[in-house]
Amino acid sequence: MLVDRRTVLLCGLAAALSACGEPAPRNTGGVGTARPGDRVVAVSSVPEKSGLLVDMPGNAQLLVVQPRSGEFRAFNPSCPHVGSLVNPPAGGAITCPLHGSTFDPSTGEVRKGPATSGLAEVAISRSGDDLVLA
Repeated sequence: MLVDRRTVLLCGLAAALSACGEPAPRNTGGVGTARPGDRVVAVSSVPEKSGLLVDMPGNAQLLVVQPRSGEFRAFNPSCPHVGSLVNPPAGGAITCPLHGSTFDPSTGEVRKGPATSGLAEVAISRSGDDLVLA
């Protein structure tokens, strides 16, 4: 029996897709299943004049920033334009890698569109050496 190239390619593609299984769920912005008082991150982990994305329970992430020494803020990192996750601050701005919207790291306010609104702030507070949900 002769098998043509198209059949081989289609069978190979079908086998590859079935071997992959379900894709890993994509992180979304927000607190996920965390509750007030839950630990977010150690204070020492948040770089000054920058920040980091922190994994939260329930497949979610927060953007925690330290725009000035000892000042901490958290934002839902989902860009209000189309929901892609923004990058931590660099060069004095939070930037969405998808369409280039920029946000103020101190307030989350939009500086440049296409986003028309800022990042949603998430209340956090300091508890000893940790930042926790307020």
